[in-house]
Amino acid sequence: MSPVTRVKTSAAALAAAALLVGLGAPTASAHPRPGHGHAEHSRTAVPFTAATVTENPGGTFTITWNAPGTRAVAVRTDGRTVARGGSAGSVTVTGLPSADRRWFDLVPERGGSLRLADRLIRLQGTVNLRDAGGYRTRDGHWVKMGEVYRSDALDKVTDADLAKLRRLGIRTVLDLRMESERAAAPDRVPTGARYAVADVLAGTGTFATMPKSPAEAENMMVTGNRFMVSGGTAKAAYGAVFDTLGDGGVLFHCTAGKDRTGWAEAALLTALGVPEETVMADYLASNTYRAAANEAVLSHLPPQQAAVYKPLLDVRPEYLNASLDEVEQEYGSFRAYLRKGIGVDHQELGELKRELLVG
Repeated sequence: MSPVTRVKTSAAALAAAALLVGLGAPTASAHPRPGHGHAEHSRTAVPFTAATVTENPGGTFTITWNAPGTRAVAVRTDGRTVARGGSAGSVTVTGLPSADRRWFDLVPERGGSLRLADRLIRLQGTVNLRDAGGYRTRDGHWVKMGEVYRSDALDKVTDADLAKLRRLGIRTVLDLRMESERAAAPDRVPTGARYAVADVLAGTGTFATMPKSPAEAENMMVTGNRFMVSGGTAKAAYGAVFDTLGDGGVLFHCTAGKDRTGWAEAALLTALGVPEETVMADYLASNTYRAAANEAVLSHLPPQQAAVYKPLLDVRPEYLNASLDEVEQEYGSFRAYLRKGIGVDHQELGELKRELLVG
């Protein structure tokens, strides 16, 4: 069975909404969306088996890569070479002018180049807005960056944030939250973007009762993650997400950007052929990106109450594994889940791969 991980919802104080949902620097204006007019979008084999870009405090960037069989790699940004290395390397680049989002092209002496940026999009009003791309598939392709994004809620984004999102090329915002969440914290959407609702839990009553113990909270998360696979409203919502992917500039989100959003991301990466361990790592990364926000919630609660809420704020392997187990039990395989559960047939999957994979 193909892998997919599970996520947790936000604090219970943020109550059913968080539970249910989560349940919950853009390109410089001179840069086109990655892939448009760049070599990495060709079908030339990309020799990189691993590569990352990390933005460090102070505006420096660390770029690492591994390209077996290639003797030389050039690191380019803004059309100029800023570093060189061999088949494997790690370089830190300094002194670059500020940009909404800094893109780097890793150019091997032979084979296709790879365009990458730091995965996190830094905004004032979000903590968990990430690029879904930048991962290698089992068959050697790479998921394009700059095409699909995942996030926590957009109700607190500033005007400056909205301008960045517009420059990122966000064309569609898919809101996975319930009606009560949307009414309490309506999204702010960049100018020109289409806003659509894909309510995963719509009127189901799931998570209607607050847990009384950590064990109850964990069980609630496991049950909720199973529902995300086999629940009627969930299947319709994730089908709508997949129908939108491939158009470019898609952002999907819930409240915390970890549970409902986490399954959407895990399902997408699994469908594209990303290895299970990579999917799980991406899923669990919400714990890192949300660490400060989660601590701010827990630190204001009595210890006993904090112990109950923590499983709701976390993402844990058992949550994603519950979704994967549900896929196995209900459909027998991930491919069958795509076809029978959310309506993605072989042809549509092939088109999605052609749009979102490099190499």
